[in-house]
Amino acid sequence: MAELGEDMDKSDVTSFSFLLTDYMGRGKKAVDKSFLAVVIELEKLNLVAPDQLDLLEKCLKNIHRIDLKKKVQKYRQAVLGASNFQPNYVNAVQASLPNLNLLEPLSCQEHQAGRILQHGLQPEPVKTSIQELGPTLIQPPPDEYYRMQSQPLGICLIIDCIGNDTEGLKETFEALGFEVTTRPYPDVEALDRILRDTARLPGLGACDSFACVLVSRGGPGTVLGVGPAPRPFPLHRLRTFFTGDTCPALLGKPKLFFVQSYLVAEGRDDPASLLEVDGCPGFRTPPEPGAGLPREADIFWSQCEVDVSVLERSPGSASFYLRSLSELLLQPASRRRPLLDVHTDLTRKVDERNVWAASEEKYSLVLKHTLRKKLILSRS
Repeated sequence: MAELGEDMDKSDVTSFSFLLTDYMGRGKKAVDKSFLAVVIELEKLNLVAPDQLDLLEKCLKNIHRIDLKKKVQKYRQAVLGASNFQPNYVNAVQASLPNLNLLEPLSCQEHQAGRILQHGLQPEPVKTSIQELGPTLIQPPPDEYYRMQSQPLGICLIIDCIGNDTEGLKETFEALGFEVTTRPYPDVEALDRILRDTARLPGLGACDSFACVLVSRGGPGTVLGVGPAPRPFPLHRLRTFFTGDTCPALLGKPKLFFVQSYLVAEGRDDPASLLEVDGCPGFRTPPEPGAGLPREADIFWSQCEVDVSVLERSPGSASFYLRSLSELLLQPASRRRPLLDVHTDLTRKVDERNVWAASEEKYSLVLKHTLRKKLILSRS
């Protein structure tokens, strides 16, 4: 147990502890405990023992620490492979004692554990009523992650009306396991047709997710596309093609939208248009467990706005927002981190850039989502 604890970083321990909340009871605040402290509680509840490691393996798999799961399996095989084998199992209480900091007071549980080991006392059985344990010992932890196992992982549609970001984005999403389709320089009529046809793709139902990236000039709430006299396309319409009612193939699956808008002068000061973007009309609060899914469930909407003058000064430059997004998504650590955490890092990078940028060159990043579970963009 000490070896497993040493190989887990803080985020691993947090995820591991959260999965066990229902087993230990929500009053235990498992998410605030160390790895060894959580295992101590599991041992007291007879959920972990030298010959009882199924729960431990399952949780390590769910937090994507397959390397640690294999260590547990190797130990299990050693135990089962020798009839007279005496397992060299160091429980969590024993493993935690050598690392105690004398400057920190012992908790009541740790103090009692120390007395047991020092004096050879037998621990008193934990007395709990059936009402106290309730169903927590027979029900598995809630399914808190979206399923991401399909091949391909999802369909990614890239619509680039500027032409500077397609290649970088294509490489990024293909590396993540998506099947990528690019549609460069569409006008508004073509944009509507592209979205409709994508929502009807025969293979969409076999995928566990969908992603759409849009890069275009526009107003705060509209897309202009291309053409000599482009007419505005309502930006919120982008996601309506893929909601649960209009695209049953994606019902209950995560739908991701990344939008880079280069704001032109027309409508820039229209407060109603700004409200439309910031408010993300039609978004609903994620439903309670067991409730029916609203049409706007499972949507992740990330939109970045910047003045079109940034594009005019550097016509061939990629979007800082999209370039930073690609860099973060391709980091090995991001393969086992929830997308919301990755986006927090993206927001930080945009804020750091804005510190030194001129006022007309500052990026404005907005995130709205109705995700009901954690989403990790890698095949589990």
